[in-house]
Amino acid sequence: MFDRLQAVEDRYEKLNELLSDPDVVSDSKKLAKYSKEQSDIQGTVEVYREYKSAKEQLAEAREMLEDKLDAEMKEMVKEEVNELESNIADYEERLRILLIPKDPNDSKNVIVEIRGAAGGDEAALFANSLFRMYSKYAETQGWKIDIMNANPTELGGYKEIVFMINGQGAYSKFKFESGAHRVQRVPETESQGRVHTSTSTVVVMPEAEEVELDLQDKDIRVDIYHASGAGGQHVNKTASAVRMTHIPTGIVVAMQDERSQLKNREKAMKVLRARVYDKLQQDAQSEYDAERKSAVGTGDRSERIRTYNYPQNRVTDHRIGLTIQKLDQIIDGKLDELIDALILEEQAKKLDALNDAAL
Repeated sequence: MFDRLQAVEDRYEKLNELLSDPDVVSDSKKLAKYSKEQSDIQGTVEVYREYKSAKEQLAEAREMLEDKLDAEMKEMVKEEVNELESNIADYEERLRILLIPKDPNDSKNVIVEIRGAAGGDEAALFANSLFRMYSKYAETQGWKIDIMNANPTELGGYKEIVFMINGQGAYSKFKFESGAHRVQRVPETESQGRVHTSTSTVVVMPEAEEVELDLQDKDIRVDIYHASGAGGQHVNKTASAVRMTHIPTGIVVAMQDERSQLKNREKAMKVLRARVYDKLQQDAQSEYDAERKSAVGTGDRSERIRTYNYPQNRVTDHRIGLTIQKLDQIIDGKLDELIDALILEEQAKKLDALNDAAL
């Protein structure tokens, strides 16, 4: 473990040198890459340096115990030794966790897609409930929400809604939400008071920046057409809707929420880049699919990951077997208890994998 920590510190020092190099400073892509790498390991380096300092202090204190000291001074040094030993144990535990391989996307903004699935109008209404839940949670984190595209229903639900959450670390919290969400409740459209079961699907993707994914113009087909749905005269007079097709992957994004064709192009490109980046990650990493299907991770999109039972005020996350009798609070955006449990489980699994590899 300590060889790895020293290697991390050495890399940190090398990055300091690189970030002062005029050739790097003048290259925006290299500058962004090295700055992010340095930021990612800075916390680990700081804790490792505190750990090394505490080890040096402990060695000095133990040497003092070998000197001739009066009883009072000896007792004070012993207390210092005990405190330092406790601190060092804490540092070692923190360093083990910091060495857990990090998801390179954790610090990114996210693009979230929610769709009503099984259940018709009720599924669309539940999609709206999920959107509201995520919006409330994002507000508590100080993150901004930008709706990219929405297909509302007459009853106030969404057949589909796509939105971006802008905030440092958004993906690290939202990545656990991908999958099928099941709701059990009495629909607003139910006159007999019977509980229905419906589902909505959630897809969470990290925002892909241009420095990470350079989509070539020749690989993208852009179609412009008249928007459909609400919009009055604008719908018939202005060709502002945009459909982008990434030819190599066949991924299609349609955007018509804005009156401006330019704004629809910008939003469509963001969603397209995120979808292509997400697909390329899956194709490039042999372990990616396995992680998505594991008990904790980004969640397999075809499997039910969570149930929201309104009559019993209960939420169950099926991946970790966690049940919380606080549905009213969770659906109001208080997701910390759920998300923290998923993060801890993910860390425990990765730590176990590290320990197994070390044996």
